[in-house]
Amino acid sequence: MGVQDSIFAIIQESLQDKEQLLNVSTLCEIAGVSRGGYYRWVGAAGVRAEREKQDHKDFELILEAYNFRGYKKGVRSIHMRLLHTGVVMNVKKIRRLMHKYNLKCPIRKANPYRRMAKALKTSNVAPNLLNRQFETHGARAVLLTDITYMRFKDGFLYLSTILDAFTKEALAHVLSDSLEIDFVLETVQMMHRDYGVSLNANTMIHSDQGCHYTSIQFIEIVKNLELRQSMSRKGNCWDNAPQESFYGHMKDELADKMAAWETFEDAKRDVDDWFDYYNNERYQWQLAKLSPRQYYQYVTTGEYPLPIDPPADTTRGSAP
Repeated sequence: MGVQDSIFAIIQESLQDKEQLLNVSTLCEIAGVSRGGYYRWVGAAGVRAEREKQDHKDFELILEAYNFRGYKKGVRSIHMRLLHTGVVMNVKKIRRLMHKYNLKCPIRKANPYRRMAKALKTSNVAPNLLNRQFETHGARAVLLTDITYMRFKDGFLYLSTILDAFTKEALAHVLSDSLEIDFVLETVQMMHRDYGVSLNANTMIHSDQGCHYTSIQFIEIVKNLELRQSMSRKGNCWDNAPQESFYGHMKDELADKMAAWETFEDAKRDVDDWFDYYNNERYQWQLAKLSPRQYYQYVTTGEYPLPIDPPADTTRGSAP
């Protein structure tokens, strides 16, 4: 409700008070509004009621999208979720209705923990072939890998992932209760098993200089799979920024569930569910309002699945 609407509503309420002796003209003069404007507002009561009814109906759609699959969403994510259900509702309207009905967007919090301390220094450091060119090589050309940790009861769990830098698709993830190198090697093997056919001789796998990625085992598996190895410069988080952002969003969206984890199986169930949601139904604005898996299909086939025209410049490079 606007300021003027609020004033007219107060005048109407005052006139309904039997103990109030002032007439319409006087009340309007005191409030600084016109008498004619007040009567036009009264005459439009039916229109306002219909608009309120429509707002409530639209907000129900927004609320359903906001809570879809148990992960709270911001304005753009709600807009994209609605698009994928066939509902076209602009961002400005969603923001207005969220404000009207006091529905808050989740706000990303800064990670309170420092990155894991590197357990070992070695000389097996690969050059930085990527040089922050995350999206210029096309799909399946740049694979980003990293490890993060999440609080679990009285300790930590560790997650290894591999992302396609172009489509943002999570190609493999492995959860572990130990920092032994096996889960990192398993992530690479899983990625190659499921997506090896879409890779090529120029595909690079990019990581930081952590001990897992400078180990002989990791170097050998990358070489055997005929991938090029690239590493960030020491202490420079911007060299793998998309991976850092990915983990930040993941932890924000899993925060409520993480607090309830009692067993490793609890954690694995929720992490697996989130990755399924992320790849298939967590739509991203910069990916033409598609999920990562849909975006890969779009850039490789040219077929856009939404009931609107695709945004301009949405392929960001050439697909393989």
